[in-house]
Amino acid sequence: MKNWIFLLLASCMSLAQAGLFNDDELLPVEEAFPFSAQIEGDHIRAVWQVSDGYYLYKSKIHFTTDSTGILLGTPELPAGKVKNDEFFGEIETYRHQVVVNIPLTRATGSADTLELKVNSQGCADIGVCYPPQTQIASLLLTNAIPPNPASKQPAALKSLNDLGMSLGFGGQDELLPADEAFQPDLLISDANTLTANWLIADGYYLYRHKFEFSLDDGNGVTLLPATFPEGKHKTDEIFGDIEAYYHKVSATLPLQRTSREQTPITLTLKYQGCADRGVCYPPMSRTFELILPALAADAELAVVSPAETLNDVDRFAQALSKGSLLSVVIAALGFGLLLAFTACMYPMIPILSSIIVGQGEKATVARSLLLSLIYVEALAITFAVIGAIVGSFSGAIGIQALFQKPIFLIPFSVLFVALALSMFGFFALQLPAGLQSRLSNISNRQRGGTFIGVFIMGSLSALIIGPCGGPILIAALGYAASAGPVNGAIAMFALGNGMGLPLLLVGASGGKLLPKAGDWMNVVKAVAGVILLAVAISFLSRMPHIFSPMLIMLMWAVLLIISGIFMGALEPLPIESTGWRKFWKGTGLVILLYGTAVLAGGLSGAHDVTNPLHGSKLLAASSPAGGVSMTAVGGTHRAAKSFTRIKTVDDLHNAIAAANTAGKPVMLDFYADWCTYCIQYEQYVFPVPSVQQALSDYVLLQADVTAVDADDKALMKNVGVVLPPAILFFDRHGKEQRAFRVVGNMKAPAFADHVNRASGR
Repeated sequence: MKNWIFLLLASCMSLAQAGLFNDDELLPVEEAFPFSAQIEGDHIRAVWQVSDGYYLYKSKIHFTTDSTGILLGTPELPAGKVKNDEFFGEIETYRHQVVVNIPLTRATGSADTLELKVNSQGCADIGVCYPPQTQIASLLLTNAIPPNPASKQPAALKSLNDLGMSLGFGGQDELLPADEAFQPDLLISDANTLTANWLIADGYYLYRHKFEFSLDDGNGVTLLPATFPEGKHKTDEIFGDIEAYYHKVSATLPLQRTSREQTPITLTLKYQGCADRGVCYPPMSRTFELILPALAADAELAVVSPAETLNDVDRFAQALSKGSLLSVVIAALGFGLLLAFTACMYPMIPILSSIIVGQGEKATVARSLLLSLIYVEALAITFAVIGAIVGSFSGAIGIQALFQKPIFLIPFSVLFVALALSMFGFFALQLPAGLQSRLSNISNRQRGGTFIGVFIMGSLSALIIGPCGGPILIAALGYAASAGPVNGAIAMFALGNGMGLPLLLVGASGGKLLPKAGDWMNVVKAVAGVILLAVAISFLSRMPHIFSPMLIMLMWAVLLIISGIFMGALEPLPIESTGWRKFWKGTGLVILLYGTAVLAGGLSGAHDVTNPLHGSKLLAASSPAGGVSMTAVGGTHRAAKSFTRIKTVDDLHNAIAAANTAGKPVMLDFYADWCTYCIQYEQYVFPVPSVQQALSDYVLLQADVTAVDADDKALMKNVGVVLPPAILFFDRHGKEQRAFRVVGNMKAPAFADHVNRASGR
């Protein structure tokens, strides 16, 4: 009677206090304490999802039923949090989620529907308590709980029991059903943490290494690695030395969330256990549906969505590492074919074409195809050697980058200029007479002289042109580093052959399409010469500290203007001109005008031959309004006001630590003068206002690895970068957001969107 008086007083005072608050400050009772119940095997699972700022009294929870032939056992109430209540003294309360299991027994002829009457009472932290609540849950029992509990054992467990009986473990020693031997439960500890509990019957244990957790419907929630207490070490007949848990075990499951709202999730627990008598149960699973409470306003959200956990490089490397060797070869061939159509691979086509054109009347289909095959295999073999070296030493980065140094690029460019002048007929490239006579005798017996030259050209092309192969090439090198020298060499060899497939088509058609003699042959050689000069200029453009961007633009302008003039752009057309003659003159005029635009752009600050007026002072509108100014530092195009240069690993760590202290994220850009895509980022991505806006909260770092010296190699190895371009993002705690790493080219709008997603916007 005394308790009822206290309860009445508490309710009356609570209702009186409620008048001091607005209606919208208190949730309706059904929203503050949403309740659900379901039948699970031989018990009822009752669940309350308690809203933030509210709690339930443990002592006020009761279950009864008037359904015919149904008996309820003692509810298994979890331990609550002890609270000093102003009305009831020290009591236990529940927050967030309450799960109660109620044993259930059915008699023969019992009702098919259970009317479960549930009593409860709760309060709000503001000091207002709700009146006691009574809820009725109608639960269908048909085919859910057979009267004979033994009949609900699955066939696998029945077989285990039969085995136990045959071994003499009858009567009281029968194996328990799995749900009785191992009773799982899942509770919400807080908005970012779940706790999985198992009650383990005496004489039974669970394997630690057999626990698995998966989100079937995460709704933006990511499950992080679970933590377990130390188990008991034992020698298992099946698995050897293992850790096992007896009596009970709890696993902590941390969560990452992308939303602060209440979030429903579906989580599956998988586990396996045995009885000490030597009988093991098959793997078991249990699925739970929960509603995570809302996050606090100051809680940090995850910015990596479950669908985007790997960047392009990691995704390709993972695809290689998971398959058999045959699947690796097939995948590498396919990705090599994709790589063949990237812009930095295009110079290989004119190089090979000029070789075929140089054969003159000897350029039959068979010979052209053979030369192409030698060129492609030289490229592939060079890649294979690189793959073997990387697979052997893991740190052999910068092999191709070494060939971007002036000591290699300048002689190679001079060679192309000499070949071009030879195509124009200024002189004939040939060996001294004595050596030529000797080699001629050898050549009569074998045709290796020409083939060796083509092989060398293919190998050099792989080293000089290959480094701008983007994420696919970098991922292949990453796979080689982890797969060992043999598999690494095979994968890189397949990648090189995939890159060379279009070149084989060029060779197969070269003998048919190219003229064999006459004036047209001279025209074709002249075109090949122009292409070789263009390739030479593109190599020189990789050394802006020696050949300034303006000088490179002037070289392009001279090449284009002279080519247009030679095509007759300034010559009058005869009255009886053919259609081809008019087309030739028109093409020359277009090239002449474009060359003039390149000349004007180069003299006024533009740096890109493919967009000759971008950045030109002639067009004020092309300057990055509202962005950073781009200035030439050491002959290269730089975002001087935005990026802080770093050189060493210590520089990186210090810069990230300083940014973390200031509460700022970090973006690290790897740049090199010889990196085509790096220059495109400098000119067309970083200065764009939308990109600048997206990067406004970031500390911007840039590592210039043009020299590929010891510090550059150490820095790239420290963060797992093989070659530039590579752009890395670090969060406010200094941890890299690996899923947002950018390798290869990306346009400004896509990059701005990428940065916004990395920062959680």
